[in-house]
Amino acid sequence: MPFFEFSHVYKWFGDNVVLRDVSFDVRQGETVCLLGRSGVGKSVTLKLLMGFLAADRGRIFADGEDVTTMSEAQLTEMHKKITLVFQSGALFDSLTVAENVAFPLRERARLSEAEVDTVVDGLLDLLELRSERDLYPASLSTGMKRAVAIARALAAKPKAILYDEPTTMVDPIMAQSIAALIARVKQQVKLTSLVVTHDTHLARKLADRLVLLHEGGVRFFGTVAEMDASTDPVLREFLREDELALP
Repeated sequence: MPFFEFSHVYKWFGDNVVLRDVSFDVRQGETVCLLGRSGVGKSVTLKLLMGFLAADRGRIFADGEDVTTMSEAQLTEMHKKITLVFQSGALFDSLTVAENVAFPLRERARLSEAEVDTVVDGLLDLLELRSERDLYPASLSTGMKRAVAIARALAAKPKAILYDEPTTMVDPIMAQSIAALIARVKQQVKLTSLVVTHDTHLARKLADRLVLLHEGGVRFFGTVAEMDASTDPVLREFLREDELALP
């Protein structure tokens, strides 16, 4: 059984149909990258999966449960095992890097302060953030904030992690650094992951399979090798434009 599954999902806002008959799945331990240009519904897909928005038609499953029928209490429980890394990082400005990472541990786990510190330091080492341990978010770059957000998400010990455009609005060097961090998390933690991105270079580095959204629907769903072999004109144009967008 897939860990995540979208089955014939529709979402509209007024007369604007954002998602149209979207179906794909993410297997246990797999990383799937959701590709597409701005405005095609990538972030909406994440919000539907987390229950922040309601699908207008179709069904969405997470870890064997139907998200579309969940109550608020059930969604709260689901969020304990599925975590979302926002573009902004959504860090607490008044807490240091270490305190931000420790937050979910203190909220949910019955650990001593010494145990909390051990877990936090391990995560900071994994994401190469030890030297930023005592800094506040205001002094961090956008990319560094995202790295801290990933560490905090991992501290909650989720079954799955969702990334919303992790390399957008950062310079190419930082984008490569974030891609390397996410790849390291994939290799060492082996969580089920869904990565929303327009960046095909990030997708090639991370994805077991890829989904391309186009005009509200799934235009392609398959492996990197299948993507490269595809002659679909829309997919080929998307890949060509992404290559041209590189500095």
